[in-house]
Amino acid sequence: MGSLGVINIDDGTEIEKIKIPDELVNKEINSEVLYYEVKRYLASLRAGTHKTKDRGEVRGGGKKPWRQKGTGNARAGSIRSPLWKGGGVVFGPVPRDYSFKLNKKVIKQSRLMALSEKYKDKKIIVIDELKFEKPATKKAEMVLRKLNLDKSKKILIVFDNLDNNEVKSFRNIQNVMIESVRGLNTYIMLVADYIVFTRSSLNDFIERFK
Repeated sequence: MGSLGVINIDDGTEIEKIKIPDELVNKEINSEVLYYEVKRYLASLRAGTHKTKDRGEVRGGGKKPWRQKGTGNARAGSIRSPLWKGGGVVFGPVPRDYSFKLNKKVIKQSRLMALSEKYKDKKIIVIDELKFEKPATKKAEMVLRKLNLDKSKKILIVFDNLDNNEVKSFRNIQNVMIESVRGLNTYIMLVADYIVFTRSSLNDFIERFK
């Protein structure tokens, strides 16, 4: 069984260890599973609202530009032909949904793989708690300094929920990503250089995925 030390944010000392089941942090990495889950997540973010007009949708062009014969010009039936400037587009993009489905078990396994990779690389930090009476970005920056986290690194902080003063404080800091346990996904865990859990959010994660 693995474990993670809980750090007291006031003095930076380790105050206890949280045990983590092996099935959560000793997953064998399957790059194909990670690839498809990241692809699925990014595809779900695409708006798919791109649209061009074909010749039947472009305004105008109802009148034949010139008579069929005798002008010396090539035959033309409409100024909205795809061959003309301002005409319709042939096989242009139309609105579509890029998202696709994966088995729920595959998605769950991919998240555990991402967490396991960070655990093995010692890129997971657990702090006892964060309590801000009001939003305070400077205080949030001080917390990162106490954890020896470089601002140039991408830091993911996982909270129980996203409706609190702590979230409002950290989200103003460059390279800091905020997510709830419920919204945690494979992509954001892989992108982050470090993942910071609070004691309660880590316990919530363990309960959800064990």
